[in-house]
Amino acid sequence: MDLVRTVTAAGVTTLTIDNPANRNALSTALLGRMLDALAASAADPDSRVVVLTHEGPVFSSGVDLKETAAAGPGDRLPAEMLADVLAVLWEFPKPVIARIAGPARAGGLGLIGAADIAVCVRSATFAFTEVRLGVIPAVISSTVLPRLAPRAAAELYLTGDVFDGARAAEIGLVSAAVDEKDLDDAVERYCASLVRGGPLALAGTKQLLRRTRAETIRADLADLAQRSAGYFKSAEGREGVAAVREKRDPEWIR
Repeated sequence: MDLVRTVTAAGVTTLTIDNPANRNALSTALLGRMLDALAASAADPDSRVVVLTHEGPVFSSGVDLKETAAAGPGDRLPAEMLADVLAVLWEFPKPVIARIAGPARAGGLGLIGAADIAVCVRSATFAFTEVRLGVIPAVISSTVLPRLAPRAAAELYLTGDVFDGARAAEIGLVSAAVDEKDLDDAVERYCASLVRGGPLALAGTKQLLRRTRAETIRADLADLAQRSAGYFKSAEGREGVAAVREKRDPEWIR
């Protein structure tokens, strides 16, 4: 099995989790292939945006519990490799969109939290099921907690209760919840907007969104002013300004 498939067209790399027979559980083999696919996309100048999606009715059931149960004392657990994937997604230099057409549980929610934009169908269901297994949602907290409203995080982490797409949008886990017939159109609209951004500017903006603020407002503004000036003076920034003045598309739009 491929476990992960990728195709790139019109600047968009679609990365498909493809093990529906195992409910797209996150095994070490699957996670390893995700890392390879993301590395290839990061190095490919024709890949401007990554759409993370799934084959079959389930987005992901979380880490592979069969592999976890069978692991020996020296084996690396799927949850440990998931940490590597979440770090790569969080720091990825290109925008990542999660397309969710079905249920997601536990570790699968970590992938959603790591994406910059996430769109689900209203009928999708979600749950932090860890406490019901006698474990904790530790690894995924790095990407999920920055997204969630604190009260919702406490409620859903502690209860393990199932919630739907509308609630996921309400609490910040996803950007939007749409009808099933509108899912692909919504993802395509986001992709069309994202590929219009300068590649270096998009990477820099992602860093901006995740930066730690300086201790004082003056130090913070000094850092931001320096960043701003650097981008305005860059070749990409000069090209973007010239394109606006000349009423044309910048060179990065093909």
